[in-house]
Amino acid sequence: MQYVMLIHVDEGAMAAARQEDAKAVMAAYGAYTEAMRQADVWRGGERLHPAASGAVIRNKGGKTSVVNGPYAEAKEQLGGYYVIEAADLDAAIAWAARCPGAAMGAIEVRPIWPM
Repeated sequence: MQYVMLIHVDEGAMAAARQEDAKAVMAAYGAYTEAMRQADVWRGGERLHPAASGAVIRNKGGKTSVVNGPYAEAKEQLGGYYVIEAADLDAAIAWAARCPGAAMGAIEVRPIWPM
């Protein structure tokens, strides 16, 4: 079964990090991604631009509203994601626990519902 791991991080803290600390985090993500590839569980994933560069769109009663940037004040923002293949939720949780983002924020794990 496929699972998405949504990586929630504090964008402000990441932006304020010293360059050497940011490089260490990126190296940790590189090693983590490679470990998932070697285990043949990695199916995809990407880093996202900061929430302020996006928009939230709603369509209610035939009227479309667009709100630029994050629509709610939150301590953590969605910073990226991985799609993995895992035997069950426990296996997906085990991979999420190893994600570097788990030490800096939160990893939300959800099964993918194929369309």
